[in-house]
Amino acid sequence: MRATAVRRTALAASVASLTLLATACGGSSDSDGKGGASGAGSGSGSGDKGSAAPKPAVKTLTAAELEKASLVQGDVKGNKIAKAGPDDQVKAEGVKVDKKECEPFAHAYLGVEQGEPVARTQRTAVSEPRKTDKGTSLEDLAEMPEGDAEDAFAAAFDLTSTLVSLSSYEAQGAPETLAGVRESAAECAGGFTITMDGDTQKIAKLVEEKVTGGDEAIGWTVVSESDGKQVPFKLVALRQSGTFATFVSFNLAATGGRAEGFGLPTAIVAAQATKLS
Repeated sequence: MRATAVRRTALAASVASLTLLATACGGSSDSDGKGGASGAGSGSGSGDKGSAAPKPAVKTLTAAELEKASLVQGDVKGNKIAKAGPDDQVKAEGVKVDKKECEPFAHAYLGVEQGEPVARTQRTAVSEPRKTDKGTSLEDLAEMPEGDAEDAFAAAFDLTSTLVSLSSYEAQGAPETLAGVRESAAECAGGFTITMDGDTQKIAKLVEEKVTGGDEAIGWTVVSESDGKQVPFKLVALRQSGTFATFVSFNLAATGGRAEGFGLPTAIVAAQATKLS
């Protein structure tokens, strides 16, 4: 299974877990290409429809410029960067949301193209396994005290996969896209349901988080619920001039209730924002 399918794991956590493991162990790195997404930022911005503030001046990146500004292997320490494949490209028509007002946020969460960008790139960033002084082979785990074995197992599975999507827009496309996602999140903080490829995912709630980067940015913890079990995902939406970026993160250990330390992908966001500036 391709690691790039992690985005779809938002709809099937078990599938996502296997995908994330596969990515951590293999896959081709992106050493010469560029592509990616921009990152998160503070919760303030130009999302109010009634705002009389002047429209921001923006620069529209060409396909070549966006590719050059995208993340490549080596840009983010401790992460393996690779180009997202065709399987990661979710189409809007394949996503159904039970509440119309929640579509912009759901599309950002799934990495769906919004509006009519002039160029678009996607990358995956998978964290390297956390190193410990304890072995993680089956033999080592069997010989450890129960508590130590649980900690070692959790460390081995403490892997985070992030899908970075960059879209370049003309005119006010990027500011309007971010404003739409922000407004959608505010209206859908209490939850909604997504159906994609026959799988249904219940989003229990959205919790806004502060983040900085680009001209404006905002982050959320997205709490998915299945069979009474809640699993957190992270989403950052960022705008740098005429480019709109999203960062969607999933942590393998978090599916087992070990979500401590799983935060917004700030290092990835910072690296991408720097390349876009």
